[in-house]
Amino acid sequence: MPQGIKDRVAILGMGCSRFGERWDASAEDLMVEAFDEALTDAGITAQQIDAAWFSTHMDDVGVGRGGTPMGIALRLPFIGVTRVENFCAGGSEAVRAAVYAVAAGACDIALALGVEKLKDTGYSGLPMPALGTLIPQWYPNAVAPANFAQLASAYMAKHKVNRGDLKRAIAHVSVKSHDNGARNPKAHLRKRITEEQVLNAPIVAEPLGLFDCCGVSDGAAACIVTTPEIAKALGKKDLVTFKALQIAVSNGWEMHSNDWDGSYMQTARIAAKRAYDEAGITAPREQIGMMEVHDCFSVTELVTTEDLFISPEGGAIRDVLDGLYDAGGKLPCQIDGGLKCFGHPIGASGIRMLYEMYLQLQGRAGERQLLSPGIGLTHNLGGQPSQNVCSISIVGPYR
Repeated sequence: MPQGIKDRVAILGMGCSRFGERWDASAEDLMVEAFDEALTDAGITAQQIDAAWFSTHMDDVGVGRGGTPMGIALRLPFIGVTRVENFCAGGSEAVRAAVYAVAAGACDIALALGVEKLKDTGYSGLPMPALGTLIPQWYPNAVAPANFAQLASAYMAKHKVNRGDLKRAIAHVSVKSHDNGARNPKAHLRKRITEEQVLNAPIVAEPLGLFDCCGVSDGAAACIVTTPEIAKALGKKDLVTFKALQIAVSNGWEMHSNDWDGSYMQTARIAAKRAYDEAGITAPREQIGMMEVHDCFSVTELVTTEDLFISPEGGAIRDVLDGLYDAGGKLPCQIDGGLKCFGHPIGASGIRMLYEMYLQLQGRAGERQLLSPGIGLTHNLGGQPSQNVCSISIVGPYR
């Protein structure tokens, strides 16, 4: 039987570039920005890294060239560098590989890094591979806002929620995240917004308006992991260790079964159950202290809180409006601003989420710092509601 990774792998150091319209920087520059911070934080040199995993999805820096762009940009010491991609969960996939390599004893210190330069594509949303900016109406994969608007519609139908109540709840989600992002110097969007602005914004895909959608951004994030024993030998204290790391990939059931009603993400529910089992969590609403979830759209965050078994099914609207997930609430969600304020450089997002959990647990989140962060959870979703991959990481103080 698998033993899991609970407390077997520690975060040695992390780094994150400033996210935004980084016309001033190449993908390589962003990698170096994140990597330099991670190295300094870890207190090691690049020569001490045994293996690395490189996440990028759309950007030319990774297409057809494997791991060499990262090896060259960071001047890594002729180690194995493997390029990974798993839709929008590629960053989490890189972390999973690095963590498993250390847990297996294959290497002592491993690196996971993700990067994307989406602004350079000239596309206002997530680019569709090989199709350019004009997408035929018959194309089987609709653009992201349309897919997640269908999630919103299915949720309203299943739980008999009227449009006004849903709009108020997801408006609160966006207002909350922008308030958090305003306190984060690395976020792309740092302006607070009002509920009135959200409710009166132009509709992108009914019922999702402009402020319900995350932006397109450039950015990079890096994570260096090792064993707790090595971390201690290097002088590290207050270790942050992985309690669980689970991934679930759709097998097509959602599209080929009448059992799925379109109101939730099946992979998220499966990955969450596995992660809680691995971490020994039996009451997530009480035991999880903070979350970073994949809020590509405000409704995605709302639905995800139920898929993670935090809010009861059909009860997320009440929890959101009651402030459960606010910075001052019992279970803060997107305390750094989330995708809503960072944008979504696909290859980097999963690692960026982990970066905030790490800072909070280290007490280094500045004016965003929570008083008692406890156990942190990241939820990284890739693909569309009907066909996706979901990765969940749970981290906390070393026991």
